[in-house]
Amino acid sequence: MTNNSNLAEIIRQNREAIDKSFAPPQLKILEKIAGILAQALRSGRKILLCGNGGSAADSQHIAAEFIGRFKRERRSLPALALTTDTSVLTPLGNDYADSQVFSRFVYELGALGKILIALSTSGNSKNVLEAVKVAKGKGLTTVGFTGAKGGALKTEADHCFQAQSHETPHIQEVHITALHALSDVVEDMVIADGQTRKKL
Repeated sequence: MTNNSNLAEIIRQNREAIDKSFAPPQLKILEKIAGILAQALRSGRKILLCGNGGSAADSQHIAAEFIGRFKRERRSLPALALTTDTSVLTPLGNDYADSQVFSRFVYELGALGKILIALSTSGNSKNVLEAVKVAKGKGLTTVGFTGAKGGALKTEADHCFQAQSHETPHIQEVHITALHALSDVVEDMVIADGQTRKKL
């Protein structure tokens, strides 16, 4: 039988992480990130995303929200998750190093004005940090999503949103909530601009 007290405690921890993560100072960071994303998309620039495990899934999820739609009909917004092409990822990990699987994508696909969204619950994922390093060298704006400790990503990324939890599941829950909120707000911003008001 399910232990209801355990379920209640898990949900309580989730709510606590959400409440702490979306306090006014954290919301200001998200507002700034939203503006940066909208400006890039208005200019026809692409958003690149990367992460490992659950963060890889979140990268793919949010890329789909931009390319398809979140709530409103509009033209596709250019976004690419660097986690999906196994025919590229597997030989890069085998022939070079796992730490380079995202950075080599960024080196070839990155261009001035694009944005890299890098997700790492610990903030210390080597392949994510290497991607951020290469992105900055290519002139991309880097946006990090990490946990309360921040790790190296906190200082390496140009802008960083920190989920206020030390537990990986709750960090990921906060990340997807923040990324959904950004998808919603950015969609409104680019539609309001008038350049993307187009039926699919």
